Amino acid sequence: MTTSTTPPLSKLRTGGNLVFLSGELPFNADGSVPEGIEAQTALTIDRIEATLKAQGLALSDVISMTAYLTDAADFAAFNKVYAQRFQQPYPARTTVRADLMRPGPRLELTAVALARS
Repeated sequence: MTTSTTPPLSKLRTGGNLVFLSGELPFNADGSVPEGIEAQTALTIDRIEATLKAQGLALSDVISMTAYLTDAADFAAFNKVYAQRFQQPYPARTTVRADLMRPGPRLELTAVALARS
């Protein structure tokens, strides 16, 4: 029996006009994770933005976001960067404190975007 290091998931899926993005983590191209929640938040949003752009979408198309933070004390700094990157009307959002499956990242973000015809 062989095992794969590729997780059984899709980076994104569409359903009607909705685009569902899998959880995004703050990994640089070399696999490293930046220090601090602000840098990690910015990188994670950059990665989401790149995925959306490849679909012809933008951050302004995000209608829902779920944020998983490993430390509740990071909430204010996370929220500061988040508020700089998203405009009103902000996506509906749920933020929870949770342990993550990978060591290093302090947050994971999932998004749902609306593809306008």
